[in-house]
Amino acid sequence: MKYMLVMCDAETDVELSPEELQTMFAVMGAYNDELAEAGVLVTAEGLSPAVEGVRIEYSENGAEVTDGPFAEAKEVFAGYWILETATQEEAVEWARKAPLRSGSITVRRMPSLDEFDLDLDAVKQEGEWRSASGERIG
Repeated sequence: MKYMLVMCDAETDVELSPEELQTMFAVMGAYNDELAEAGVLVTAEGLSPAVEGVRIEYSENGAEVTDGPFAEAKEVFAGYWILETATQEEAVEWARKAPLRSGSITVRRMPSLDEFDLDLDAVKQEGEWRSASGERIG
């Protein structure tokens, strides 16, 4: 099963010194290496500061675009990992090992395509898109 570990942090826009940045990359790199060596890492990415982001909020009046930073946000989506583990408990244990000093990680299961009605045209199309990109289905 695939799980997304969503990292949120209130301090994503804090400017780090070159030394702090080097330490952060080394510590996070070691964690990512551990995930890869265990065979559970599918992908992982960090994100640019929220000040560079854009939020689109939808209502019956349409879509409203707001440039970052987002003053009302207490936490900002800072990055993610996608892991393939046997159970949610295993994904949670990996999340507990993440080298974060603050913030949070939310663990969410990513349903596989075969959990949906495979006779639906939209599900068939999704399967075709995934196959074309080389993704293993099911």
